[in-house]
Amino acid sequence: MSYCEYVRAHPEDSFNKDYHDREYGFQLTDDAALLERLVLEINQAGLSWITILKKKENFHLAYDGFDVDKVAAYAEADTARLLADAGIIRNRLKVHAAIENARRIQALRAEFGSFKSWLDAHHPLSLQEWTKLFKQTFVFTGGEIVNEFLVSTGYLPGAHDPDCPIYWQVARLQPAWTRGLRKVVLGAHADATPPETR
Repeated sequence: MSYCEYVRAHPEDSFNKDYHDREYGFQLTDDAALLERLVLEINQAGLSWITILKKKENFHLAYDGFDVDKVAAYAEADTARLLADAGIIRNRLKVHAAIENARRIQALRAEFGSFKSWLDAHHPLSLQEWTKLFKQTFVFTGGEIVNEFLVSTGYLPGAHDPDCPIYWQVARLQPAWTRGLRKVVLGAHADATPPETR
């Protein structure tokens, strides 16, 4: 079952519906938002996505809105604070990954200007190539984490089924995966009416 099918089949699941309709597959441009998505995907490892969505606001507060410079400056006291915060995932490896990856983004900024510019500079790559690059650049970034991060931020296709109305909304914004594709691939005509939700 695809994510779109799941959301249609479970209208009572407001957490997944809101994320599916408003965030999943939409390209992010801000480093804080990109760091947040990477941290959330890392924290999802071994857990259900609904668990992460329910804690999303707690993560945002605990990590200072995912301000890259603030998170990169976290010291041992901040690690202890995060590991004591029942509102987030209290896993030392995942907390360490958030802090270390913020520091890695700082390093990328020196050469590329932003995390997004680094992503854009390497697009397009295959999932295998992206995974290799992420493993060389960040910590705690296996294939599934990299795939979900890139699909959810518009760098790889597959976030929405072609018959999902949100697919059209995303495609019209021309995220990275649509670059170079003809309009027919994006749904016949850019100004056509999207299909109705089943």
